[in-house]
Amino acid sequence: MFKALKEKLQQLKEKVDLGSVGEKVSAIASGEVIISEEKVDEVLDELEVALLESDVAFEVVSEIRESLKGRLAGRRKKIGESLYKIVENELKAVLVEILQKNQFDFDEFVSKRLKEKKPLNIIFVGVNGTGKTTTIAKVAKRLMNKYSVVIAAGDTFRAGAIEQIEEHAKRLGIRLIKHNPGSDPTAVIFDALKHAESKGIDIVLADTAGRMHTKKNLLDQLEKIKRVTKPDLIIFVDESVAGNDAVERARMFNEMIGINGSILTKIDADAKGGTAISISYVTQKPVLFLGNGQNYEDLVKFNADWLVERIFS
Repeated sequence: MFKALKEKLQQLKEKVDLGSVGEKVSAIASGEVIISEEKVDEVLDELEVALLESDVAFEVVSEIRESLKGRLAGRRKKIGESLYKIVENELKAVLVEILQKNQFDFDEFVSKRLKEKKPLNIIFVGVNGTGKTTTIAKVAKRLMNKYSVVIAAGDTFRAGAIEQIEEHAKRLGIRLIKHNPGSDPTAVIFDALKHAESKGIDIVLADTAGRMHTKKNLLDQLEKIKRVTKPDLIIFVDESVAGNDAVERARMFNEMIGINGSILTKIDADAKGGTAISISYVTQKPVLFLGNGQNYEDLVKFNADWLVERIFS
């Protein structure tokens, strides 16, 4: 991950220059050199390219650049101290700050909210083909350790969507609430909530359609679902490997309906690592989980420090 970025950072060792004779004498006397703004700009020009190549969105790169410039320009560096390590450590700190902004604990949220109301209504949004249905099954499996769960087959538009989520529900031994294909998805989710309420079930996990090519219909549908069913959480799901496409989709769903957090699938196949950073920044909402395999257990709780260290490992 971030292979190009690491190569750029390692090349910084060759770019340290003590400057004028006077600066050299001062540096020798003090054992330190000041990192000039010009040097910082030179470094950041190269890092900017590497970050963009690593699927970090342009606006996020600009924010990272400004943050690093403020941290590095005018800073004292000991002679012989690795500029590579200084920049790498500061970059890691900036990335963690972006990823941890507005972070909240999903498990703690669920536990606290269930003390206030039942059932909990969690809606999943995102385009088709990004692992949304499988992710719902993974979240269901995770929650089943402590809570009772029912699934709502709210994607009534895509051919085979109901059958797909029904197969997951059967494997997990969870009740699925479904209507006929083409039915009103709001009615499906509403019925699932009523069923959960009557049976004392803790949590409803609801699938929804994600048809990008009919954006107006999708928006109207999601607005109705939100208005009628009053979800406690709206979670956006997309592939980590989708890069800037996933970032733009996250932005769209957040602007259209408002999301509370994201789950990124296929983190195990992500060779770049910039998608989570960009989605956190553009939505100002946390990444909650990462999907790292096809099994129901392959869902890991998001940890910013872990992801950043994995990026640089």
